[in-house]
Amino acid sequence: MAALTRGLELLESAVGYALTTTAIVRPQLLSRSTPCTGWNLAMLLDHVSDSADVLHDAITAAPVMPARSSDPVRRLRAKLVALLAAMARAGPADRPVAVWDRELATSRIAVTGAIEISVHGWDIAVACGADRPVPTGLATVLLATAPLLVPAHARTGLFADPVPLGNPARPGDELVAFLGRQPFRGDSEGSIWSA
Repeated sequence: MAALTRGLELLESAVGYALTTTAIVRPQLLSRSTPCTGWNLAMLLDHVSDSADVLHDAITAAPVMPARSSDPVRRLRAKLVALLAAMARAGPADRPVAVWDRELATSRIAVTGAIEISVHGWDIAVACGADRPVPTGLATVLLATAPLLVPAHARTGLFADPVPLGNPARPGDELVAFLGRQPFRGDSEGSIWSA
């Protein structure tokens, strides 16, 4: 699939999107719930920081430098910027990377990371009460790839079942729904997503 050869490009787009969503986070929002069951925004930011470290290590085969800030937003932004720099030095997209007992191409790891970073970027926006869908072009490609990387038998403990949507739906809504999230539904009573 063509998306698997464009992994680093997709991951770069996903990181750019996530960086824009972190710009709306304010300290008073860190205790807010997120679409990730049982997580507040501060926990989600820490999780995405950890994911950025794992991707950095996989792409460069070198450990990432620790971020010095105790502010979860600044730490995440530093990790995402470091990931962008690592991608610029990544080398060939088909370079094999050892992941536990398997070898995967850098590009495949990058596509998986693009899904992770994009959807959690969306989670961050929703927790802040903002309708900032995953960009259409990025969501369209990731939606075509997601069933290969998140097959039904591998969802347990990672993703809820897909959420059915009415037509028409934005590609970003289709992507988050495929990964078990209700698309954004802001309303005048303050709910930020439908349950």
